[in-house]
Amino acid sequence: MRKRKSVKIMVIIPVILFLISCNPIVNDSKSDSRLIITSITGFDIEENEVNFIQSDVLYENPDTGETSIVSDQGIATFTAELLNPAPIFDPSHFNSIMVTKYTVSYFRSDGKNTEGVDVPYSFSGSLSALVEIGSTAEVSFVVVREVAKMEPPLLNLREGRGDGVIQATAKIEFYGHDMTNNNVKATGYLTVFFANYVNE
Repeated sequence: MRKRKSVKIMVIIPVILFLISCNPIVNDSKSDSRLIITSITGFDIEENEVNFIQSDVLYENPDTGETSIVSDQGIATFTAELLNPAPIFDPSHFNSIMVTKYTVSYFRSDGKNTEGVDVPYSFSGSLSALVEIGSTAEVSFVVVREVAKMEPPLLNLREGRGDGVIQATAKIEFYGHDMTNNNVKATGYLTVFFANYVNE
């Protein structure tokens, strides 16, 4: 009887370990917290906050005629929650998330995605935003850099060459860590319309 019981125990333990190793949340992050993007917005050419961006590749002052190149901003709103919906202990400051970095890359629905030819080059930037469990935090960040408007394909729009409007999707990946230094990540998207708009 003792031998039979030992065999059963040895079989059960590997099964439990297998189930734990297959948990995608465990494999993806060791943090007990999850970073959530509740919204990402941009601005149109009239500076209204909208759920897309109208990126003017060359701004011309309607009064003076002077031209300038400016970056395009986005606003992201974050919240954080515990992975376990019914935790044994209440959330603490160790569960808070510090967002420290973001990356922006672009892609088009027509499959033309060569950087510097069809879409601007991808880039990364730094942030410093604390997101506490159950609270929200809002940050502004650059979606389109000034330098991108001085390089193809956006330079072509400034000079009247190529397509009049380039529509692309900006993929924005935010990176951070909880207060015990476990990494977290969240991804959002924003449609961008690049053109040499008429400034009124």
